[in-house]
Amino acid sequence: MTDNYKIIDISTWPRWTHCRVFREAVQPQYCITVEVDVTNFREKVRQNGWSFTLAFIYAVACCANEIEEFRYRFLGDDIVLYDSIDTSFSYISEGDDLFKFINAPLKPTIEDYIDNTTKIIAAQKEYFTGPPKPDTYIFSALPWLNYTHVSHTETGQKDKANPMFDWGKYHERDNRIVMPFSVQVHHSFVDGIHVARLVDRLQRYLDEL
Repeated sequence: MTDNYKIIDISTWPRWTHCRVFREAVQPQYCITVEVDVTNFREKVRQNGWSFTLAFIYAVACCANEIEEFRYRFLGDDIVLYDSIDTSFSYISEGDDLFKFINAPLKPTIEDYIDNTTKIIAAQKEYFTGPPKPDTYIFSALPWLNYTHVSHTETGQKDKANPMFDWGKYHERDNRIVMPFSVQVHHSFVDGIHVARLVDRLQRYLDEL
């Protein structure tokens, strides 16, 4: 073990062949958009006076951390598996049209995360404090519109493997509140089956919180 990750021995790693194939792709990241039901979750958020944005980031980060494939990264010449992944997200303060990029550690409870992250947001004056670290999930909200697909700006860094999560405007359908949710991942580490597992786990979390 080194720091908060372990280096993968590719000679015994079952996924090495798949990883190598997709690492050489022109565009190794892909994005899937689904719809999640936030009816119960939104009510719980309102009852507790939480920020929907921070509560949803916490929910996704917790669920993604439970799935090993979402914690793999390229780190120099190595492939590593992190013990836990923190959060990095865009945030627009009231009265501002320009977003800040906030980095916040994951906490043991949703209450602790929201309390600590709220303090980080209030204290940060800069719009950017540096690029997201490998051991973060990247989040961005689009609460102004309901969408069916989202894409991201490309840096040209094919080994950038931080999963990216987006969500849009929630709306009512058949007496339920639903919302678009997008997952972008690096195919060297994450397949469609793993995205499906995340969505299933997240939906249970949103229903049972």
